[in-house]
Amino acid sequence: MRTIQPQDIIEAVALMCVKANTEIPADVRRAFEAAYENEDSPAAKEIFRQLLENADLAMESKLPLCQDCGLAVFFVEMGEEVFVEGNLKDAINAGVRKGYEEGYLRKSACDPLTRKNTGDGTPAVIHIDIVSGDKLKLTFMAKGGGSENMSRVTMLSPAMGWKGIKEFVVNRVAEAGPNPCPPTILGIGVGGTYDHSAKIAKRALARDLDDTHPDPEIAKLEAELLADVNKLGIGPMGMGGKTTCLAVKIAMEPCHIASLPLAVNVQCHSQRHEEVVL
Repeated sequence: MRTIQPQDIIEAVALMCVKANTEIPADVRRAFEAAYENEDSPAAKEIFRQLLENADLAMESKLPLCQDCGLAVFFVEMGEEVFVEGNLKDAINAGVRKGYEEGYLRKSACDPLTRKNTGDGTPAVIHIDIVSGDKLKLTFMAKGGGSENMSRVTMLSPAMGWKGIKEFVVNRVAEAGPNPCPPTILGIGVGGTYDHSAKIAKRALARDLDDTHPDPEIAKLEAELLADVNKLGIGPMGMGGKTTCLAVKIAMEPCHIASLPLAVNVQCHSQRHEEVVL
């Protein structure tokens, strides 16, 4: 049994929060560069040029990529042979407070009714799964309000199948238009239950943009859906162009025979996530 001290978690989480908000991942930069080369529209090319410039400035200055530094979301994989001294969730939230304060990140957590800001970026949204092994894996995502507001969960009729899923997703992107700051990344959760589909949709956003789903059938569906979404022509920042969406990531799990849960979690171009293993 390995013991992990809370201070180790606090320091790791604080660093993740700052790094994710100031440095775009390598896969996102590659996607920007590829889209810049692929676009024909001068306006679309200019948007991607600005996104790349913004990424460089954020890294150099250590200032946030976007003024919306998101709500802190964590996916935790805790090994069965790991013991955390103290409370794991308390340590994660302490790390968020430290990171958002020291990194000068906007604190956006508030009471849902009074709208009073909690003042420190907490509480974080924390999902914990128990896995085998003696490691603690933390995946952090800074989820901005503009893109999250465009996300939806629905319960389709099972008879609607893939056709119904694709129609709902494409319509959701069309209705969202420029609001989620495209080019977007789409996390699609299919199956499970109403709440579980939303969880796996968000978790899918942490995949690398240029990876390929290990199931060739699902990989084919991802490519098909990405092509259909990009045919909308919304383009970067809604200015028109070939690139409305950078990637579609589908997570699929069994569901009840009478149900077809579907979640569409929209992520903006500022795909801020970070991962650490303790």
